[in-house]
Amino acid sequence: MLVMTGGTIGSSIKKNTVDTSDAATYSLLQRFNTDYAKADQIHFKTVQLTSLLSENLQPEFWQSLVQCIESKTIENYDGIIITHGTDTLAYTAAALGLYFNALSIPLLLVSSHLPLQHPDANGFDNFICAVDYIVQNHPAGVFVPYQNPNQGMTLHRGVHLLSSLPLSSDFISARFSSYMRYEAGQFIHVDTIPYQQQALHLKPIFSPRILLIRPYPGLDYRQLKLTGIDCVLHDLYHSGTACALDEKNPQSALYLLNQCQKQGLAVYFAPIEKRTSVYITTQKLLGAVAISHR
Repeated sequence: MLVMTGGTIGSSIKKNTVDTSDAATYSLLQRFNTDYAKADQIHFKTVQLTSLLSENLQPEFWQSLVQCIESKTIENYDGIIITHGTDTLAYTAAALGLYFNALSIPLLLVSSHLPLQHPDANGFDNFICAVDYIVQNHPAGVFVPYQNPNQGMTLHRGVHLLSSLPLSSDFISARFSSYMRYEAGQFIHVDTIPYQQQALHLKPIFSPRILLIRPYPGLDYRQLKLTGIDCVLHDLYHSGTACALDEKNPQSALYLLNQCQKQGLAVYFAPIEKRTSVYITTQKLLGAVAISHR
């Protein structure tokens, strides 16, 4: 199954502007049929779900994507490929990786850092990697094949993929530990992060009532609106830390936690790595959270 959603891989350049186009959407398959040695042995069921640049995609899109896939008879397919833009690629990969945690076939999200008409675009190579993964009957799951410029082809787990850094088109997995390398048509397992697939029964509901906070120096928690939400997801610095000054200090995460407690809002701090020793700021956060749940 090939589900097309737009993105740079489904875009063209016209008058110095990159935008999605119907012609670009199917140029990928045209090139595949011409350049892939065994193209005549592979059959695609193509679905044009939408044609949007991924920065314009919202959680409602994930619901539509899930419904699109679940409306098909999965047993009729060897695998699923979704074409997608790069800006929100990691978000969609995580959403699908969590929801389709017990999928029986591979699902791969394929993107391109440049429109396919550009000679340096990596989209076609990423697509070939996805096709070969399915054809070679590798394990089920949600994955992202991606070749960073001037580097080898890498396959990432959807739930481990990180967004690109600003002004970069490179993608990496958490702890720089990708799932596989793809070399000369062969896949080499390189994953060092323990991963246990669990059958979680989830609903395709992506709540808009979750407030995501990313810390930065000078963040004043008094400026945040805590109404109309169900819970707070608070990101942390790379060491699993956030400002943990006195709870009366409005720039302290402890201040936020105190305000959320008064309103009955759950707060989740993540990610924190389990270590033999942690920073005192992390201990303060963990201690405050423990008290709030007693």
